[in-house]
Amino acid sequence: MAQIKAGNIAKGMFIIYKQAPHQVMKTEFMNPGKGSAIMRTKLKNVATGTVSEFTFKTNEFVEEAEVDKSERQFLYQDGGDFVFMDPRNYEQVSVPGRLLAGKEKLLTTNLAAIILILDDQPIGVRLPPNVVLKVIEAHEAVAGNRINAPKKPVIMETGLEIQAPLFIKTGDKLSIDTDTGEYLARVN
Repeated sequence: MAQIKAGNIAKGMFIIYKQAPHQVMKTEFMNPGKGSAIMRTKLKNVATGTVSEFTFKTNEFVEEAEVDKSERQFLYQDGGDFVFMDPRNYEQVSVPGRLLAGKEKLLTTNLAAIILILDDQPIGVRLPPNVVLKVIEAHEAVAGNRINAPKKPVIMETGLEIQAPLFIKTGDKLSIDTDTGEYLARVN
């Protein structure tokens, strides 16, 4: 495993902290007037999901976890797990639902995603920046409600409910941001 300086830790990296793999959720570089520079981090334990904060001195060495990235296609949900397939060799991997962190309603059949694997176990899922979903239910806009770009709730084909502009109708296809779960644009 590679050793890196704590000053080079970045959001999204995987490091070994207290003999366990952790994903870096947030970093903040600080250079106080006295003493050495520090890197404040928020770390999520890959195995347990617990989040902790730790401050490293920037000249300390940290062990970076070697995480394999594999492109897979989403197939189906099996109880609390989600099954993804490698399109080249048809190998399937079952990903626990907790690794999707509430983004399971963004998944559609054959959606390409990156599965992060450490020691032959999935530890994370990276979805594309946006997905296109079809609106299955949208209420009609109310006349007179046009101030400050109003929005209305719409329900997507996966059951996801989002706020969208008033002109969106049932049957429209929308681009949804996978990080925030918010409406981006209508797609033709």
